[in-house]
Amino acid sequence: MAKNVLLDAHLPDIKLFKKGKVRDIFELDDKLLIVATDRISAFDVILPNGIPNKGRILTRLSEFWFDFTKEVIGNHLITAEGGSFPEKLHKYAPILEGRSMLVRKVEPLPIECVVRGYLAGSGWKEYGEKGSVCSIKLPPGLRESEKLPEPIFTPATKASSGHDINISEEEVAKLVGTKLAQQLKRKSLEIYTVASRYAELKGLIISDTKFEFGKWDDEIIVIDELLTPDSSRFWPREDYEPGRPQKSFDKQFVRDYLETLDWDKTPPAPQLPEEIIKKTSEKYAEAYRKLTGRKNL
Repeated sequence: MAKNVLLDAHLPDIKLFKKGKVRDIFELDDKLLIVATDRISAFDVILPNGIPNKGRILTRLSEFWFDFTKEVIGNHLITAEGGSFPEKLHKYAPILEGRSMLVRKVEPLPIECVVRGYLAGSGWKEYGEKGSVCSIKLPPGLRESEKLPEPIFTPATKASSGHDINISEEEVAKLVGTKLAQQLKRKSLEIYTVASRYAELKGLIISDTKFEFGKWDDEIIVIDELLTPDSSRFWPREDYEPGRPQKSFDKQFVRDYLETLDWDKTPPAPQLPEEIIKKTSEKYAEAYRKLTGRKNL
């Protein structure tokens, strides 16, 4: 495995809180340490190959967006600078540097807050069958990848394994209460709107994205990652043309490759060719450079 690929974060004397598809999360009293590995998943299956620098890009992009949206909503980030981590983590600097965040430990809300600004993916498929997306009726005659009249909020329940399940706004209200449900929708649309306007200035279209929120001292804040190629669908603005699938800067490239294989989308996943690994890493890096204006991680 290449030196710049990390598949697992081994911190033997730090309590493991949760191991996700991509992130290893450790518990430090009232804080969490989130380590973004270079693992990549597709169709809810973790692939055997890592994508070079993916974890660093996810971390740095989230850090960028947390700062960019802080006037819209607070977030859980304390610091992403290893030198400011607790002293007992300093010996793990070679593992953690550039790919980890120290965050507040908060109560996560059981909702995936998805915002769609364009007609793509499963939304396009449902629209073709029913004229709607997540049961939200849309105007007739829209083309694949077309910009929607206005962004729509399509929440889902979080699944510990397998696909998240789309739910209605009424079902969100039953889960978290009407007032909080309205707040989640309002904030999700607000974050998407300000981020989309900025991204377009940088040459990228944010087709859709998902947010996670938590409660911190009775305040709703955004948690987990934010507007990364793992949680969002990014398209190059210069190449955008409705009526067809778009080129992407996210893991759709990997999904498209896997769709060409005779694989039933259950573990174990097939090995990725070096060409696909290299191209995916380049796509993540290009999205990072375009959005942040930075060349180095």
